[in-house]
Amino acid sequence: MITSDLNTEIWVISDTHLIADSLHDNGQAFSRMQKTSQGKDLYYQETALSTFCRMAEIKKPAAIIVTGDVTFNGERVSAERFAKIFTKLSTTKLLVVPGNHDIFDGWAREFRGKKQFFAGEISPRFWKNIFQKSYALADSVDYNSLAYAVQLNPIYYLLMLDSNYYGKEETTETPHTRGAIGKEQLKWVEERLKYASKNNLRPIIFMHHNLYAHNPAVNRGYVLDDAVELRRLCSRYNVKLAYSGHIHAQNIMGPQDMTPTTEIVTSSFCSNDQGYGVTRIHSHHITYVRKEFNMHKYLTEEEKQNYTLDHFDNYLENLQLGTIAADLMQSDLKKYHNNLDLIRKMGKLFAKMNYNFYTGHNHLKAQELNNIHASQEYQTLIKQHPEYRIYLKTLYDTSDHSNLQVKITY
Repeated sequence: MITSDLNTEIWVISDTHLIADSLHDNGQAFSRMQKTSQGKDLYYQETALSTFCRMAEIKKPAAIIVTGDVTFNGERVSAERFAKIFTKLSTTKLLVVPGNHDIFDGWAREFRGKKQFFAGEISPRFWKNIFQKSYALADSVDYNSLAYAVQLNPIYYLLMLDSNYYGKEETTETPHTRGAIGKEQLKWVEERLKYASKNNLRPIIFMHHNLYAHNPAVNRGYVLDDAVELRRLCSRYNVKLAYSGHIHAQNIMGPQDMTPTTEIVTSSFCSNDQGYGVTRIHSHHITYVRKEFNMHKYLTEEEKQNYTLDHFDNYLENLQLGTIAADLMQSDLKKYHNNLDLIRKMGKLFAKMNYNFYTGHNHLKAQELNNIHASQEYQTLIKQHPEYRIYLKTLYDTSDHSNLQVKITY
């Protein structure tokens, strides 16, 4: 048991994609990788995670939980560095689950000058060894996967699931995007849910892949292949809350059909606005609030001399918006070379719509959304890129639903 307190707090982050500083020299090869990293920050994550731990040392949540993609591309050294950073926590416990980029990822690389070199990958055994402090808290471990269960306090029980496909040895192949719990792990999950029911414990699930489709246009490879089977177990044992990551977007979906589970997907910590979730646990309810990490408050005086670190929120936002806009604009330059202003407006709109979805700030009034849809840049965008027509319509929501906070009542 992590704490005997009935009222406690846990923090959730996801998709940190840390690449250890020792694996690159800031050279050309690494610069190219940063430019193609789809808005992830690769340069400053050691500092970002260290300052996050400094905040945790002051506020002292019972646990920090990471829902996968701890590393950039499954570099063993990156996982070791991640664990080392979090050893600075004196009372807060670290709980991790792997993501699709963590175990036997064939893209694991280090960067020197103009060249890339293969880096040591993470086997399941190495993972358990690196994060042995997390597994030491478990009262049950699934020996067919990297899943484990931890009792948080006298009332709540945490199921840390392994939703990833990976082989039995190092590889040079592309990491899988899809995921599943699998038959053997599902048996273990049901055993743990029976145990929780018998002992009057309320289960909460944590995993990398999603239980529900959080975007109706883009969900292939993100929703569990066997989501139906896990949802059945959630229904049978009244699992009211689950957390996941993977899609790099902040989104909350309430109970679906016969499944009583609310699923909270946490955005990527290494991009957007460094979002993290604060979950307050009480006897009869749970509250969740998404927050943006203000790194400036926890920088050392020496770190504040670095302009980027001192203005990290602006850096991350510009990195994300600039990457999305540039990708779109590049494809349109030849077709609209005589109207650069329109191209810039299209890129800016496309980037902002995506950014609002990723950060959970995607609820507009109907009139505001109508104005966007009527604009020249939007009309040109969907005409020139019909493949985005449905996707763009899914990014905004005019309902009263919030992706930033929720309350679960028992």
